[in-house]
Order: sequence, then C-alpha cells, then structure tokens
Amino acid sequence: MSPAFGRRSALRRQRSRVAAFGATISALLTAFVVVGALDIVVATPAHAQSFTYNPRPPKPTRPPAKNDGQMLVQATEVDYDYNNSRISAVGNVQMFYNGTSVEADKVIYDQKTKRLHAEGNIRMTDAEGKITYANIMDLSDDYRDGFVDSLRVDTEDQTRMAATRADRSSGNYTVFDNGVYTACAPCKDDPKKPPLWQVKGARIIHNQTEKMLYFENAQLEFFGVPMAYLPYFSTPDPTVKRKSGFLMPGFTSYTAFGYGVEIPYYWAIAPDMDATFNPRITSRQGVLFQSEFRQRLSSGSYQVRLYGIDQLDQGAFTGQPGDRQFRWGVDTKGQFALNDKWVWGWDGVVLSDYFFMSDYRLAQYKDPFGSFLSLPTEAISQLYLTGVGDRSYFDARAIYYLSYSGNQNQVPVVAPVVDYNNVINSPILGGEVSYKMNFVNLTRETAVFDPITTIANTAGLCSLTSADPLARTPSQCLLRGMPGTYTRLTAEAQWRKSYTDPLGQIWTPFASIRADAINADVSNQPGVSNFLPVGDTQTVRMMPTVGFEYRYPFINVQPWGTTTVEPIAQVIIRPNEPDAGKLPNEDAQSLVFDTSNLFAVDKFSGYDRVEGGGRANVGVQATTQFDRGGSVKTMFGQSYQMFGLNSFAVTDMTNTGVDSGLQNPRSDYVASVAYSPNRTYTFSVRSRMDEETWNINRFEATASANFDRWSVAVTYGDYAAQPELGYLTRREGILTSGSVKVASNWVVQGAARWDLEANKINQYAFGAGYVDDCFVLAANYVTSYTYQAGSTPPVLSHAFMFQIGLRTIAQTSTTSSSAGVQ
Repeated sequence: MSPAFGRRSALRRQRSRVAAFGATISALLTAFVVVGALDIVVATPAHAQSFTYNPRPPKPTRPPAKNDGQMLVQATEVDYDYNNSRISAVGNVQMFYNGTSVEADKVIYDQKTKRLHAEGNIRMTDAEGKITYANIMDLSDDYRDGFVDSLRVDTEDQTRMAATRADRSSGNYTVFDNGVYTACAPCKDDPKKPPLWQVKGARIIHNQTEKMLYFENAQLEFFGVPMAYLPYFSTPDPTVKRKSGFLMPGFTSYTAFGYGVEIPYYWAIAPDMDATFNPRITSRQGVLFQSEFRQRLSSGSYQVRLYGIDQLDQGAFTGQPGDRQFRWGVDTKGQFALNDKWVWGWDGVVLSDYFFMSDYRLAQYKDPFGSFLSLPTEAISQLYLTGVGDRSYFDARAIYYLSYSGNQNQVPVVAPVVDYNNVINSPILGGEVSYKMNFVNLTRETAVFDPITTIANTAGLCSLTSADPLARTPSQCLLRGMPGTYTRLTAEAQWRKSYTDPLGQIWTPFASIRADAINADVSNQPGVSNFLPVGDTQTVRMMPTVGFEYRYPFINVQPWGTTTVEPIAQVIIRPNEPDAGKLPNEDAQSLVFDTSNLFAVDKFSGYDRVEGGGRANVGVQATTQFDRGGSVKTMFGQSYQMFGLNSFAVTDMTNTGVDSGLQNPRSDYVASVAYSPNRTYTFSVRSRMDEETWNINRFEATASANFDRWSVAVTYGDYAAQPELGYLTRREGILTSGSVKVASNWVVQGAARWDLEANKINQYAFGAGYVDDCFVLAANYVTSYTYQAGSTPPVLSHAFMFQIGLRTIAQTSTTSSSAGVQ
C-alpha cells in the first residue's frame, strides 16, 4: 500500500469530523455562513501520487451541481497529520460543495482548534455567481470568527468590493479595513485603472443581522479623484432589495415657492407594501408634505400620493386660485387582473384648487425632445374595465378631466364611454364579418366657444365674459363643446370579401349597416341656439353602405429590384347623412385629408359624424423594392362626391370637413412619397394640392438619419389658411431634433421649433447626459407653453433639470423653473 493511499484512507475515516468549506459570501461584502458537518470525498489524479507540482487545471465556469451533502476535494497532495489532527490539501486545491467551489494553493483544517486556513490565490464561487478572491483566509469551522487578507468580491450583478483585511466576529459583524466599493465594471484596456466612481472607507462595518453597511471616514471618488467626503453614512447591503431609510435629497426652485430641498424617507412596511415620505422644505412657503403608499396584491397593485402645505406667504398668489392658507392634493392609481383576459383599474386626482400642481411643480414633465410637451394641462380621473380576446376587444370607463387651467365648467364629465368590437371567426357568405359598438354619455356645464375671426378674437365676442354674448354666431365663433347632456349609442356591422380573378385583378365587395340612437339635452345658454337646437332632442340615425374596391397590381422585375404599380378604385353607395350639422359633434372634430385616409369608407375621425352620399375614391400606388436594400413607396389620388349631400361641405358646430379639401365635388389631390435607401436614412413627403390651381394647401416633409453616433430629424410644415376653422393666416415652420454621441457614453441632444411666419424660434430644448451601466448624469433645459384661465397669449415656461445617479447607491435631481407671458 502506498503512503498516499494510506493517507487518503485515513482521511475518509475522519470525514464525519470535518466541517464545511464553501457556502456563500453575503452579497458583496460579508464572508461566511454555517453549512454544518459534511462528508468529504477526496479525489486525486493518478499522477498525484508522485507528489510533484502540476499546473492548476482550468477553472470551472460554474460549480458542480449539489452533491448530496458531500464535499469533493481535489488536490495534488492530500495529507493527514495524526499527531496534530490536521488535514492538509496542497497544490491546485479544488473543493466543491452544494454549488460552491473553492480554489487555493493550500487548505488546512485543524480539528483541535476547529479552524479552516486557506492561502494562496484563493477563489471562491458560490451558486449565485458571486466570486471572492483573497490571499489568506482563516476562519472557525462555523464561520463565526476569522479574518481574510486582501479580499476582493465580484458579484453577479456587476458590483465589486475590496479590502486590505476583513475580520469577522460573533457570526454577525464583519469589519473591512480600507474598504472600496463600486458598481462600475473595470476598464477593459487597463483593469488597474480607477473605476468611474468608487466609495472608499477607512472602515466599513457590515451588520449581517441588520443587513446594513456603515461607512466611516468615507469619500466618493470619480476616476480616482476625491469629490465628496462623509465622516459617516450607512446604506443597506446589496442583498437588500427594500429597506427603510433616508434616500438622496433633491433640489428644486420656482418663483412661487422659492428654493426647495426634498429629503425622502423610505419605509419598507412589509414585503407587499411600502411608503415614501418626501417633505419639501421651501424658502418662501414653508414645508410641502408629500407621501406615497404602495401595495402589491396577488392580482395587481395600487398606490396613493398625498400632498399638503400650510402656506406662509399667501400673497405670492394674490388674485389666483392659490390665494389660500392650506392647499392639498390626492393622486391615486391602481390596476388588477380579473383573469388572463380582463383587467380593471382606476386613476384619480383631487385638488384643493386647480393650479396647485402647477404652482408647486408636482405634475411630471413629459419628453421635451419629442412633442415639446412639458407640464400637463389636465389630470384624468377614471375607472375602467378592459378585456382582450383573440379577435375581440372591450373597454368601458368613466372619465373626469381635471383642468389645470381653471376652465373646469367647460370640461365634460364622461360617464361612461364603452367600446366593443369583434371579428367573427367563421366566414359568412365567404367573407369576414365584424361588428362594433360605442356608447357615450357626457355632461358639460358651460359652452365652449372659439373665435374664428380677428374681430371676434380681439373683441372677445366668443368668451364667456363677452359684453355681447348674442354675437356668438357661426360666422364669428365655433362651438367646441355643447352645454348640457349628450348620449349616443352606435352599433355597426360590416361584411367584406376579397377574391382575385385569373387576370390578377383583386375585387373586394363590402357592405355595412350602422345605427345611432342619440339624445341631446342642450342647455339654452347665450349663443348656443345659433349652432344647435336647444332643449331635448331624440333621434335615430341609420346609415346603410354598400361598395366595392378594385385593385390591379402590375409587377415589373428587373435585375436591380421589383416594382409594383397598383391602380385602385373604390365606389361607395349610401344615402345622405341624416341631420347633418344639426347634432352635437364632440369626438369627430379633427380631420386631416391625405393619402392615409383616401380609401377610408368613412373619413370622419369619430362617431358623432357619419359620412353620407355616393363617393368614389381613385388613386394609384407604386412600390419599388431594391435588391440591395431600400424601397420607395408613392401614392397619388383624388376623391369624388358622385351624388347626394356632401357631408364635408356641411357646417356644424365645429365646421369639421370645411376647408379640409373634401368639401368640393372634386376633392383636392393628395400625394405622398416615402423613400428609405437603407436603415440609416428615411425621407417622406405628404402633400395636398388644390384641385383647380394645384396650389399647395398642405405640405409636410420629413427627413431623418440614424448613425451609430448621431441622429437627426427635420420636419418642414406649410399649411394654408383655414378661416372656417379659425386659422386666419398661413402657417409655416420647421421642427428639428437631433442627438450626438460625442463619446462612448456621452450624448448631446436638442430640439427647436422655428415659426417661419413670425420668423422666430418659439420653443426649444437641449441637454447633455452621460449614461453607462453604473452612472447617470443628465442636464436638460426646456421651454414650453402652459395655459391659464383668461390668459392670452399662453405662458412660456422655462425649466432646467439636472439628474445624477450612482447605481445601487443613490439618485438625485434638481429642477429650476420660471415663467413669463410671451
């Protein structure tokens, strides 16, 4: 029997007395948890009996799977000292236990002192992917006490910790001397280079029971340069997903309340609920109390926000809604699933006064570089139920709009609005059958008028405070919203079938029947009778429709690509629109005629108007697809009123359709071109030309380019005057936006809108930011318009927003706003 074999046999006889090495290191910083007594199986390669040193085998990418409570030890030499009761594994030591692997040059377990000692190139990987490196590790077998020299920990979520020494005591406290923590990955080119940011502490104490980290004499460094010093601070350790404590402060300023600082406190009440208390201490108005409560349930979640302030300086809001001592607000939302197809939820906002959210900048800014929207002009309170099937959709909701501009009596209460549509799975008469339904009931207290002439605008003839309210006539004003109660039920069924004949011609006959039951109780307020019949009106409106669509695609294949030219003709036959222009129009006030709706059977945007009369739509579209990539799509066409009443020539309370290009028997020409040579560039042009003179009535052109490091988009718009809709002069402008990646993580972006008629830039936004996997730094400056009751023109607001964030540590922001009438 060889000596090595004898030692291994003795080791097996002692295996029940050996404690575990392995288990896990707590998240980032801690060392060790008890795993209890183990069975140990020693495996040595055949050449190990020569006791010669061999290079360490490749490191396993993942520890072996759990091995039923046994520890596997592999080493060049395994020795048992009977006299001193020590077990030694020397040379390329690899130990595996329950998903954890340990590698070292040497591991010694002393059975008398019950201590485990490892040294030399220690690398421990736990089942969660955390990797611990050290030069020396000396621990008791229950891991309650011990020390580690030259500790470094890398976690699976890309956080890192290092210390010259870590001492563990009482099975709970670990003290790191000269500790360093960062959530930034090391530099690929120079791993020894300081990370973007790191926190250094003379001592970092980890309380495993509290799961807290305490930093003493800490400093925050950027690129190795100290930027901030804190004698003491604490934070939850990275194993904690939620823990009560103070968050990073935020700063804001605005004329109404001066300078403000927010000190949030987060309260982790339970695993399914938490709260945040976020008082804002202002220099002018005192303390604005803010709190938010959140709870997750098995089927959904909800949240409630509360606001309140006892204002110190009411005079700052003299003559405004905020001229009161106590102001408050409640904001709540929630959504719950009934099953995999149905959800219900709510949004709710209640305020002491309509301008509270704006005065204290509590409403969130929207994307300044897209739509130029900033502070919202209204809040939506609603209760809804939504269901989605394989080919069906249902949505029912009650909606209350809270206006931030003070015109609450002009805003409707919608309770309810219900939509349902469904496509029948089985064909009927060989075609597809679908049906839809819409029900709406809305109430408005006061009529909403808009001026459409210069005199009406300057004299205020269309305002509620007009000295001559009877002057509100269709020639001077539009009635944007009727006063009273309006109820409508719409049901529509459609049938459509397409087939292709032997010549390749595509024939699509279609038919539909629509019915509307309408009740309009219009209040007899000054001027309303000039637009609508006042009092109670009930009517039933029927609209049967039949028609067909014809397409004949011609395909030309060339070595460079394929071109398809497709003439399209559509004929629609139906009676005149019943009561055209004599009924309220709340949801069909917007109409833009272009190639996108040239072949729409009903070109109105909502249900309150229905297109009537016989109509023909004709056009041609051509598509070219290049073999090397890229495509061009063009369309040109015109619409004709063949017989009956042209619905778009009828004036209603909002003159929808008038000046749209469809009001004449022969419509304006519409055309569009979209060209994309590759994924980098896109170009598109949309135009509407006068049928007689070919003058351009509407023109839009957009060009965009997206490269690896930069992108830019430019839109030019030119719109003719539409006096019947209140646009008295031609409108022309350019909207530009772009971003440049000036470095690997630095982005500069901006946007501007140039009014060419007024020859000035009336809105703009620009900013810069740094973003990577561990750090966020952003600064934006935004201008935007907000509207207040009785203010003409609108108020132009300026806002500066600054944000900084350190991953896993904190995030804070600063906002400064000002406003002035333009």
